[in-house]
Amino acid sequence: MFVGHYGPSFLAKRLDPGIPLWILFLAVQLLDVFWAIFIFLGVERVRMVPGFTETNALDLYYMPYTHSLPGALAWAAAAAILYGLITGSRRRGALVAAAVFSHWPLDLLVHRPDLALYDDVAKVGLGLWDYPYVTLALEGALLLGAMGLYMAGSRPLTSRGRFSMPAFGLAILSMQAGMLFSPPPPSDRAMATTALVAYALLAATIAWLERGRAAYERSMVSGPTRG
Repeated sequence: MFVGHYGPSFLAKRLDPGIPLWILFLAVQLLDVFWAIFIFLGVERVRMVPGFTETNALDLYYMPYTHSLPGALAWAAAAAILYGLITGSRRRGALVAAAVFSHWPLDLLVHRPDLALYDDVAKVGLGLWDYPYVTLALEGALLLGAMGLYMAGSRPLTSRGRFSMPAFGLAILSMQAGMLFSPPPPSDRAMATTALVAYALLAATIAWLERGRAAYERSMVSGPTRG
């Protein structure tokens, strides 16, 4: 799963508007961020096998530190402690932890059995990656549905501001659709590099969009100034 992971970001933001969306965007992909880093370090491993699933060529045969159930719980706990200490809020730490852990059950829906229940054994996965259009519909529903709930609880914006967030959602969903018909990456490191760049760019983009939204809301509160 890719863009569907961002759905929980908007749900957490709805529950606590004080958490920046870019933090939540990184939180929901934290397991994959460290997976990509661990691929570079040789700690975890993946093979590029064209046709391995109907949507991608990833044979994710060894990733016990990021995508096992205990691993996901450990990363979520670490995020809760760190963000709780930074903000002084256990509630916000818990919401960020929930965002981090949401990655695992969503991956469970689409992965083949490569998510270990412990260590590197007892692997599970429901395999929706073998059904490309079902996967795309699921990811779109998770992303756009959660985004709609977030926007419904926010201040009304100008037409430009109102449509910028949905346009962003549709753009990244289109990017996801394009990946269905793209050739596989040439190597595991190429895949890891692409993933890290994508996560950084999407976090930066949502930070920019959120800053524009916050600036507009401040202007609505303060009202026009007179010279």
